[in-house]
Formats: sequence, C-alpha cells, structure tokens
Amino acid sequence: METSKSEGKRSRPAPPNGEDYDDMFFEDYGTNPFVSTEDDTLSTFAMDVDTGSYSVTRNYIKRGELPPDEAVRVEEFVNYFGSNLQAPANDTFAIGVDGGKSPFGEGYHLLRISMKGKEIKVEDRKNANLTFVIDVSGSMNHENRLGLVKKSLRMLVDELQPQDKVGIVTYGSQGRVVLQPTSIDKKDRIIHAIEELQPEGSTNAEEGLTLGYGLAREYFTEGSINRVVLASDGVANVGKTGHKEILNEIKEYAQEDITLSTLGFGMGNYNDVLMEQLANNGDGNYAYIDSFSEARRVFMEQLTGTLQTIAKDAKIQVEFDPKKVDRYRLLGFENRDVKDEDFKDNSVDGGEVGAGHSVTALYEVKLNESTNDLGKISLRFFSEEKQEVEEMQKTLSFSEDDNPSKNLMFLASVAEFAEIMGESYWAKESSLESVLELAQSSAQNEEQFAFVELVKDAIAIKP
Repeated sequence: METSKSEGKRSRPAPPNGEDYDDMFFEDYGTNPFVSTEDDTLSTFAMDVDTGSYSVTRNYIKRGELPPDEAVRVEEFVNYFGSNLQAPANDTFAIGVDGGKSPFGEGYHLLRISMKGKEIKVEDRKNANLTFVIDVSGSMNHENRLGLVKKSLRMLVDELQPQDKVGIVTYGSQGRVVLQPTSIDKKDRIIHAIEELQPEGSTNAEEGLTLGYGLAREYFTEGSINRVVLASDGVANVGKTGHKEILNEIKEYAQEDITLSTLGFGMGNYNDVLMEQLANNGDGNYAYIDSFSEARRVFMEQLTGTLQTIAKDAKIQVEFDPKKVDRYRLLGFENRDVKDEDFKDNSVDGGEVGAGHSVTALYEVKLNESTNDLGKISLRFFSEEKQEVEEMQKTLSFSEDDNPSKNLMFLASVAEFAEIMGESYWAKESSLESVLELAQSSAQNEEQFAFVELVKDAIAIKP
C-alpha cells in the first residue's frame, strides 16, 4: 500500500540560537506499511530500548517549535513510558499481550506486546569500569550542553558504588586523558576533574573516542561492566567524521565486550543520527538529555538498567495466523527491521536490553474473526547470565471483547502523537485534539500527566 508522506508539509521553524538547520542531522527511515498476511505472516525486528527521539521532540516543543518529521521514531516515544508488566522472577524476560479496538483506526484493533527484563538489585550489579568521553568543543559552550553534562555526570558519580571506577577523556580540537580510571572512594578527585571541564576548539570526535576506548581496553576487567559513556551534541568536524568509519570502529570494540552509551545534549546543530547509531553499533543505549529531570531519570531511576546488560542481540519475531489476521502494521521500529530469515542467525545484530528495561511493540491489526489465538511471539537473544542463546515463545492472544486498559489507551495516544509529529501517512486524518482527549482520559501518573501538557503545548504551536 501507499506509504509516502502526506502532501503539504509544515514549514520548519526558525532554529534556536540563530543556528542553521543545515547543521541538524536526522534521518527519515520511512513508515511501516500495512502488510497482508497473504504476502507475509512474519514480522521481525530488533529490540530497542532507546528513548532519545521523545526527549528531542519534547525539547523542540518546549522551545515553541515543532520537530522535523524525521526526528520522530514512534517506538522511542512508546518505550519512554516503560511498561506496567511485572518483571520476571527467574526468566530473562516476561512477555505480556493485550489489546482492544483501536481508538484511531475504525475497524482495526490495537495489539500490545510487552517485554520486561529481569531486575537486578543495586547491590547485585556487576562492578562498573566507566570511561567518560566528553565533548568540550566550542559547540558545547552552552549551559544546556556542557553545563548540563557536568550536572548529569556529577549525579551519575553519586549513584555509583565504591567498587566502581571512572576515567575521563575529553575532546575538542584534540583528545586528551583528563583522569585515569579512579575508584569511587576517591570521588572528590573525579568531581574535581568534571568541574574543571572548559569548552575549546573544534570537534575531533574520532580522536576522543579512540582515546576513550583505548583507556577502557587498557583497564578492561573480566566479569565487570566495561563501558564507554559518550556525552556530546554529536557534531564531528575533524577526523573521520564520516558516519560509517566511526561506526565500524565502535562495532569492533563491542565484540571485545566494551560497550557504549551515548548521551545527547543541545539543540541547533545536534546529530541525532550519529548518536543513535553509535549506541546501536556499540551494543549500548542512547538517551537525549534535555533537562536535569531527564538526567535524574536516566542516572538515578534507571541506572542499573543503563549499565548492566541482561540480553544481547535480542530479536522479536511475531507470526500471525492468516486465517485470523487479515493484515497488520508495526508502529515504529523502521530502523530496527530484521529480515525474517535472519531471526535465528546469531551473526545478525539485534538489540541490547538492560536490567529492568522494557520494550513495547504496538501493532494495528485487521481481524478476520474474533479470536484469542492470533499467532505466536518468539524472542531470541544471548543471555548474559547463562552465556548462551535462548529462545522464548508465547501465544499471541487477546479477546476482542476485552475492555482495553487505561495504560494501553494511553500508549495509543502516545503513538498517535508521534505519528502526527512525524507526519505519518497513516495519521493524516488524525488530530492532536483527539490525542489530547484520549491522553487526558487515560493518564494515571506524573510522567503521563506531563505528556498531556506536552500535547497541549504542541496544539498551541501547530499550524
């Protein structure tokens, strides 16, 4: 079916700080079409716990601007709000399925597949060897960039355990080691190094990452978390600034169990594409820090999951019964698509999931008949605990007559909001007012109420 964007795109707003939008880097991965089960009964994709796209969009709207449509990744909006699924006691994942009539597609049903990772207590977390690679180039000379980086990293250090270590590398025109890996019991030394950071020169991201990974490799400890944490606006204008060159180097380090988390800061010349793909290739996660409260969410509320991976190369395959499902559409995950035949191929990259993290996949489906058995879900991943590949399966089942939960309806409003912001072909008949009505009637906690206010802000500025 036709999947092109709707005609008459909105005009882009003036960029903040007088900076040129030519320096804003996003990528349009397209929009998933409806797929007839006569043509393909399998839907396969890599798990993704990133949330950066939602924070980026929120930052635009809070500035009184609408985001470029290519900045929107629907799954990152949905995953931002986590899952109310209970974590498993023994298994790596718990899997939940629910559904109901779609509030935005007449004659369709909304199907939610939830995966919740096993939780690990703080005291049971592996020791962490973290190497901060911090962008101190001239483009970071804003309070919402280097200033927020400092505040965020201080918070992270405060949450670490005495047995953890932190090293610091900075890069402007050149990369340099500011602090050799230092135990948290010498916290004052670490904090002092962070406080002394000052902006300088251009952006040699390649040299900074090379130094950072070199330091992480030198102090690599078997059985510990060995992770590089990149804090940057993603702009790289010196060295191998091409996307592919840096990504290939990161992938090689990931094979040595040195992983990467990327933390995005700033607006106006932000490179979302580079930051997300670095994290994907580095077997890590990507978050965009638009405020101190978002830093608190990432570094306090979700720190163990951010640091400790429980599943690598995690993939999901949903098989629909063509007798019961006429067609389906996966909302989001366009850039995490996996060929159906590669589901069991261990050499094909999947996604990484941290302790307690959740992944939610929403499908719009057209049913042939009312049924509880629409097919099956399969998960395949490398278990960090067992050090082997595991598979889990669950029947795809929900009753058409079930009243959909408030939580499902709230996520429906989030997904529709994302599709409108991304100017999806499938949302061109939708309105932010209908999103607001559904969000208001289904929001149940502070984070969800904040989303309601965000929708109101978007309504105020959308032409």
